[in-house]
Amino acid sequence: MPDDVRTAAARAVTATSGFALAVDIGGTFTDVVLRHEGGASVTDKTLTTHRNLLEGFFRAVDLALDRAGIGPAAVTAVTVHATTLVTNAVIERRGPPTALLATRGFRDVLSIRNEHRYDMFDPQIEFPDPLVPDALVYTLDERTHADGSVAKPVDAVEASALARRMQADGVQAVGICLLNAYRNGANEQAARTAILAAAPGMAVTLSSEVSPQIREYPRASTTVMNAYTQPIVAPYLAALEAELARRGFPNRPLIMLSNGGVVGTRVAGGFPVRMIESGPAAGALAAAHFSAVLDLPRLLSFDMGGTTAKACLIEGGRPLVAGEFEVDRRYRFKPGSGFPITIPAVDMIEIGAGGGSIARVDTLGLLKVGPRSAGSEPGPVCYGRGGTQPTVTDADVVLGLLDA
Repeated sequence: MPDDVRTAAARAVTATSGFALAVDIGGTFTDVVLRHEGGASVTDKTLTTHRNLLEGFFRAVDLALDRAGIGPAAVTAVTVHATTLVTNAVIERRGPPTALLATRGFRDVLSIRNEHRYDMFDPQIEFPDPLVPDALVYTLDERTHADGSVAKPVDAVEASALARRMQADGVQAVGICLLNAYRNGANEQAARTAILAAAPGMAVTLSSEVSPQIREYPRASTTVMNAYTQPIVAPYLAALEAELARRGFPNRPLIMLSNGGVVGTRVAGGFPVRMIESGPAAGALAAAHFSAVLDLPRLLSFDMGGTTAKACLIEGGRPLVAGEFEVDRRYRFKPGSGFPITIPAVDMIEIGAGGGSIARVDTLGLLKVGPRSAGSEPGPVCYGRGGTQPTVTDADVVLGLLDA
């Protein structure tokens, strides 16, 4: 259908209000869906603007609104947003200086990990570098027993002194993960109170709030990742909400979580680790929707974007949800080679092979594709934006599978 016909059809259903808006920011494209309450929808996409994600966000939104012939005030239903902001911040190490506050005697929890070797026979086994360097790990002389009883409460004077040390070391965020805090978070809460009194601008994450689960290392890993990304995500979501309001959108945005649920921007900004798989989770939910529409209780969802490809099994009309997954694996198919994150997430397989994945010949003369991607800047060669490395999309154009 020609664009002018599609635009006319879209405008034909805009006599009444009742639109919902969904925007997904990926590594290559920013996609938007504008859906009328009658069922008609308008879709569009633009390249992701990594220097300022909101630029691409509103460029895509403006395209969809223009095609539908409506203004922001007509979006009276939900506005939902999914983004790869958290994942990219971790993989690219774009977070601010972040500290870990642990119980005295347990400062090495991030470097020791769980002592599991994901490959017993690899003498040069690799793990991702911790998000918190050893120099920014601090300890408190406190103790909570395994049953949750507090054996030694937090000394506010000691915690305040540590907060001043953190400030002197340039720390902007701290994750507090104390022993057995999953049973009783009183000492973590006391430490936060003392730290914020001494350093009011510090972003503080408590393990007892973000991941109140047994097993010290996964809890510490989840806490640190939340602390590391909070100073990036919270201002971004606040700016998004403010700009939507300034433009006249009537409702506050809802943010997609890794488990397929949605929350407000304040909750999402406080717990950004829950957003790590928000984009892929939305794709799995779409597959679950079609599973119900087509009456296919078992379905395999395949979602290929510009940077990655995701596969998810739909059972009984619903995607499987796991309680733990990994981020930033050194080896794509080896569990244990990344950071464990103990939050509910849609269970899927994700590999670095998308439309923008770069093809190359390795040192053995073998053809390889991915995981490096041309992304949106400069993008594949056929985009004409300065790209020089061949990608999957370029191959599709050469083969005639895509129009030039």
